[in-house]
Amino acid sequence: MAAIIDLSGRVAVVTGGTRGVGAGITRALLAAGAEVVTCARRPPDERVGAAGRTAEFQPVDLRDPEAVHAFFERVRAAYGRLDTLVNNAGGTTFRLLGEGGAERHARVVELNLLAPLNASLAAYELMRSQESGGSITMIGSVSGTRPSPGTAAYGAAKAGLENLARSMAVEWAPAIRVNTVVLGMVRTELAQLHYGDEAGIDAVGRTVPLGRLAEPSDVGDACVFLASDRAAYISGAALLVHGGGERPAFLDAATANH
Repeated sequence: MAAIIDLSGRVAVVTGGTRGVGAGITRALLAAGAEVVTCARRPPDERVGAAGRTAEFQPVDLRDPEAVHAFFERVRAAYGRLDTLVNNAGGTTFRLLGEGGAERHARVVELNLLAPLNASLAAYELMRSQESGGSITMIGSVSGTRPSPGTAAYGAAKAGLENLARSMAVEWAPAIRVNTVVLGMVRTELAQLHYGDEAGIDAVGRTVPLGRLAEPSDVGDACVFLASDRAAYISGAALLVHGGGERPAFLDAATANH
């Protein structure tokens, strides 16, 4: 993407940008020339780098509005601007609804919906004062568009996040564009926890129309595009990065009966 999109001179924040999908996004933005600041509750083992450059890291609890505001003020003081926010931080563990109390499920919603809202509100305060405005990208999930047994609170939060992005896109236009990248399955360092060994990961990948799980770099390329001037007229959109989606189960069931 760096060959066709140049983000030199721009400043980006990637929440949870130190590993997995977030690291892929951080690397893609660095390769495109942007200055990147990552944040998470805990510092990474090593800073994320690409193209001979590394991202800055600052610790912050995104569920704490005051801490989030202070973090973005530090970004303003250090760089003088903010052009792109990618709300990537989030996640969940497998837990059926009946196996966890309301408080546990509420914490999942807090991390995956309220934390991106906190970050977006703080970023808005910086971006709206800039002549060039800015862009915000939410990292959504197909779990927000279909039943999500075992991760129901996560799916509900991701559905809310996509709707929130659409409302932000209307309220904050024309200065700030807001979009969602809707992810399917991604191969990260934690893939084996979800899909088993390499044979299991390959088997799961074959269920995707494009024949494999996404790589973090695939997600990063999509985020670079949405942050760039090439996406200048794209706002309120949901970009599906899921390799073609999921083959309907009834098709395989019908085939098995013949």
